[in-house]
Amino acid sequence: MATMRDDLVHRLTDAGFDEVRVKVELSPAWSSDWITERGRQALAEAGLSAPGPAPRHDGPIALDLLPTRRSLTCPRCGSAAVELTSEFGATACKALYRCTDCLEPFEHVKEI
Repeated sequence: MATMRDDLVHRLTDAGFDEVRVKVELSPAWSSDWITERGRQALAEAGLSAPGPAPRHDGPIALDLLPTRRSLTCPRCGSAAVELTSEFGATACKALYRCTDCLEPFEHVKEI
């Protein structure tokens, strides 16, 4: 978080802004439900599968070591015939899938 804040301050300062302050707020916690329809469209255009609804939890969260079952479609051809290849992609917030119709691999942004 500090590195992202510092990078933003440096970029804005380099762009000519004299006084830059970045305020970081961690509450309420961010949710993938906050991604707008335009944002979801941009993810799909970039070849990423957008997250579905974030899970709701009341009370303790059970530890489950099995892959998460998700209902999603291929961002390239729209097919629902997809298979999980890895629960973790380039970052922990993405899972790797492959479409069994068009055979293209793609990343899915996980629900948070």
